[in-house]
Amino acid sequence: MQVRAIREEDYREVISVIDEWWGGRQMAAMLPKLFFIHFQDTSFVVEDEGKIVAFLVGLVSQTAPDEAYIHFVGVDPNYRKQQLGNRLYQLFFERAVEKGCRKVRCITSPVNEGSISFHKRMGFAVERVAEDYDGQGQSRVLFIKQIG
Repeated sequence: MQVRAIREEDYREVISVIDEWWGGRQMAAMLPKLFFIHFQDTSFVVEDEGKIVAFLVGLVSQTAPDEAYIHFVGVDPNYRKQQLGNRLYQLFFERAVEKGCRKVRCITSPVNEGSISFHKRMGFAVERVAEDYDGQGQSRVLFIKQIG
């Protein structure tokens, strides 16, 4: 398997499987193509024989340049338990430190217990649960991790 920077042309492949990878939840609208165009330096894919099997989309905050943000991460269900998420997060942490970041933030849905457990294992602390964070009835768990 190969890890590389995300490219604009990866969008079509990722968006075609994202809802399936989330068990049918409608997630595609949360990952517009602009992330594949403007955040290639901090976003990555894992390929297996030319097929994308995992990805991470992240960025450095323009508002708080010492903070990085992980926007979206996905792993093909057939490739889970192979530490691909860990590998992508570690790569992102390294890139964020190179760019002068001291913190990484991310969010997940309170119903996504697997994601909450994963982030805690990766060393993230729950900062708070924010009601109506992404619109009415769209609460989110906000995480933070110190790096560097």
